[in-house]
Amino acid sequence: MRFSIVRRGVVALAALLLLALIFVAMLPWVASTQIVRDRIAHELSLWSGYRVTLGEAPVLDVWPTFKATLNDVAFNEWARNDNPPVLEADRLEVSLSALAALRGNVVISAVTMYRPLLRLTIEGAVVDLPASPGGGRMMRAVDTARAIVASNPNNPDQSALPGDNFGTVEFVDGRIVVVGGDAGDGITSLSGRIAWPSLDRAARVTATGIWRGENITVEARLRPLLLLAGANTQVFASLKSSLLETSFDGIANLAGDAYFEGQASLASPSLRRMLEWSKTDIAPGAAIGAVSIASRVQGTAKRLRLDSVALTLGGNPSRGVLEVSFADPVPAISGTLAFERLDLRSFLAAFTPLASSSGNIYDQIDTGFSEQLSLDLRLSATTATLGSIALTNLAASTQVKGNLAAFDISDAEAFGGSVQAGVKVDMGTESKTVEMRLMANEVDAQALAKAAGAERLLPQGRANISLMLKGAGRDWNTVMGNTEGTVSATLGQGSLQGIDLAKFTERVSAGGFFPLTDVNGGAIALRAADLKANVRGGVARIEKGDLILDRQVISMVGIVPYFGRALALSGYLAPRGEDGTHGDPDMSFFIGGAWDAPFVTQATRGQDHE
Repeated sequence: MRFSIVRRGVVALAALLLLALIFVAMLPWVASTQIVRDRIAHELSLWSGYRVTLGEAPVLDVWPTFKATLNDVAFNEWARNDNPPVLEADRLEVSLSALAALRGNVVISAVTMYRPLLRLTIEGAVVDLPASPGGGRMMRAVDTARAIVASNPNNPDQSALPGDNFGTVEFVDGRIVVVGGDAGDGITSLSGRIAWPSLDRAARVTATGIWRGENITVEARLRPLLLLAGANTQVFASLKSSLLETSFDGIANLAGDAYFEGQASLASPSLRRMLEWSKTDIAPGAAIGAVSIASRVQGTAKRLRLDSVALTLGGNPSRGVLEVSFADPVPAISGTLAFERLDLRSFLAAFTPLASSSGNIYDQIDTGFSEQLSLDLRLSATTATLGSIALTNLAASTQVKGNLAAFDISDAEAFGGSVQAGVKVDMGTESKTVEMRLMANEVDAQALAKAAGAERLLPQGRANISLMLKGAGRDWNTVMGNTEGTVSATLGQGSLQGIDLAKFTERVSAGGFFPLTDVNGGAIALRAADLKANVRGGVARIEKGDLILDRQVISMVGIVPYFGRALALSGYLAPRGEDGTHGDPDMSFFIGGAWDAPFVTQATRGQDHE
């Protein structure tokens, strides 16, 4: 009995071996038949919907795997023979099912493309696309999926989606070009893999390549059929390069204007280089360093809302809410950002040159940024700096819209008091109109003077300052030379350091000319000071300039022109009554020369005075 069982087993094994040998023997013959050869290109056409042409007949291999090698492969539109191929490749290696081949059928499980070239011709809201095939199994599956989605957009029946097997597509040393676009906008040296088991399942894409001279790595996980059908679907996508790392993880819908909802992030070691590389047409006003942003995004490709924003730009970390719009020709950014600390100059230079320290006053006023970006940001900071000026409890805004650009500090604490300041540029005409304002209340006069560049004459005390100026010109120097407006300042009890009053009166009484530096040293004790000036045509006309001493007053009037940096002031020293009236002058003088090198001389007595 045992021998019989063994014999049957040996016979069965021999039969299996025989069948295997017959299978191996028949496979090359079947595979080499014209039926299988012809149907490889036909099967690719059925799947893609394009007309597939081969440069020569396929070469079939059966060991170690059953595959076909296709040379000079082109995927063309059926109705447009004059157009270049949508996709072409030097070589395709197609993995085939051996069992299907025995039946004379072609079932493709994987495709490897060598040196493929994909041409994009249809501009999209998010990405450009190749020309539509108009048919094929893929388009029929998409049409079916669209009908399923249309019947229930909020909750489509995913179990009814076509479940055709797809397989794996690999590509080596490929290229993507945008027809009609810039030559440098394409991707070269593209290699990667698309793993998509079946049309109703998720796919994973991994790829590396060179885009605009930078190596990039792309990864994505998504449901392509649902995405192409216009349904909301879970998407993860990331792009990494030496200049940019960005990712999105959430819900996406590419129908119409597209829709996004999820977590997004972006980081770059150099904002300027990133913008130049991405060709965003937004040129920052200064070389800003690293930038990073992470937020919850919601909206369309034309308008996105960014909630719970964590933004760091130029070393300035912040949190807030932003809206980004691409609905108009000029991109627009609006929202609010709160900082613990903020370098206003470096932050604002990323968007507008109004706060930039680069260049000089003879440079043309740069207004090109108004054609690149619309901006409306509200900023707040616990501590901030503007150049060498330290600010606390800052509330500010910056706006760029059409022909107007403005930067305003609506409230801040500085120099021991409170300040408000702003600059607005009207770019509606060739000669730009610039408005400047400064309001300072109870500030430390000496700290403010030092910040303004004063070195010799330094007031001490609490000051109130008001400055309202308006000018026009193509460069900042011309604007300052054409300004009109008012300047006023008052100083409480304090002193004016840098001048010895006794030496001053002695030198004036002696007659002749002497430089003001000859009476340096000492300080004049002040009960108060009062300055009022009107500015017209770039010339400040001092109408009142009183230094109020204990029982005397030093009063000055005159002009201070911007161009030439000259002085022409006449003044006197007179007794002052308790009621504030001025007595007859004890001494009159004239101050002339340049701002940085004034001289003094005695003036004729008996001139009008208060």
